[in-house]
Amino acid sequence: MPAVAGVAAGWLAFCLLVWAYGASPRDMAVLLAEGTWGTTYGAGQVLFKATPLLFTGLAVDLALRAGLFNIGAEGQLAVASLAAGVVGSRLPASTPFVIALPVTVAAAMAAGASWAAVPALLKGRLGAHEVISTIMMNRIAEGLVGLLVASGLGLTGTVRTPDVVPGARMPRLDAVFPAFRGSAASFAIVLAVIATALVMIAHQRSRFGRELGLIGLNPRAMAAEKVPVKRRLEQALIASGALAGAASLGTVLGYKGYFEEGLGAGAGFGGVAVALLGRGRFWGLVLAALLFGTLQQGGLALNAHVPKELMDVLQGVVICAVALADARLRDVVTSAVVRPIAKPATGAGGAGVT
Repeated sequence: MPAVAGVAAGWLAFCLLVWAYGASPRDMAVLLAEGTWGTTYGAGQVLFKATPLLFTGLAVDLALRAGLFNIGAEGQLAVASLAAGVVGSRLPASTPFVIALPVTVAAAMAAGASWAAVPALLKGRLGAHEVISTIMMNRIAEGLVGLLVASGLGLTGTVRTPDVVPGARMPRLDAVFPAFRGSAASFAIVLAVIATALVMIAHQRSRFGRELGLIGLNPRAMAAEKVPVKRRLEQALIASGALAGAASLGTVLGYKGYFEEGLGAGAGFGGVAVALLGRGRFWGLVLAALLFGTLQQGGLALNAHVPKELMDVLQGVVICAVALADARLRDVVTSAVVRPIAKPATGAGGAGVT
């Protein structure tokens, strides 16, 4: 199983890297457990780090079901986070929670969806591969967000927006569970789990969800059945961008209360790992997000003994191991790289997996 291969490879890499730094893998594993789930503060920090990963993992998973590989969740989240910070800060200060939070989240999701619309249209109308176009959009988002913050959307002399109004803030978990006091965990993790459950149900029970899954298996057969394949692919990528934008719930609205450059960075790429390890299942996605959240927090717990960047290496190892064992991803990579290269040499015009 790809998930088992990923976890096994990650554990082996952890032991080898820790040993290479002269530390005991067993002792470091104990410290990792104590610094994460061993305290309520550590557990809260794991939940905080897992929240955007679950949203972006769900976004990547939705695209994968349609045979699309959304590498652009990083840029979609960056643009959406800026939108959340700007809209949330410009609402009237007295705006109630029931209005301010939904409006701010809707703005963030709309921004993420709009950013994904460009590669979606390039895919549906021109046949451009989404891997290339979404990577391109990540780079554009990085520069555009910095430019907009410096051009008036941010506070003068800073790289952050003004604070969002109180009604747009996502309540912290410690407001109800005092044991989490001091951690950055918010009720955004609850919304992330609910969103994951709803999307999983939609895949099974809605026409749109079933069509996406069937398109991912055989787009030509679905086209023969008069299903608008290109339009569904566009819709899938746009919906994926909207879900990625919702990850700002945990970072901008649940943590800082404003947007600053770099907030949430890495969560988009981390979502790829969550989606691949989660295998399209509710509990798989939730547990994968918690696993990578644990690794991120664990890197801080082990930083006195080994570099915290070691956990980034482990995440890469898990992604590679799962990718090598995942037939769906091999097909996507083949259509993105191998077939375009082979096409001029063979003269074949075969359609790639979409």
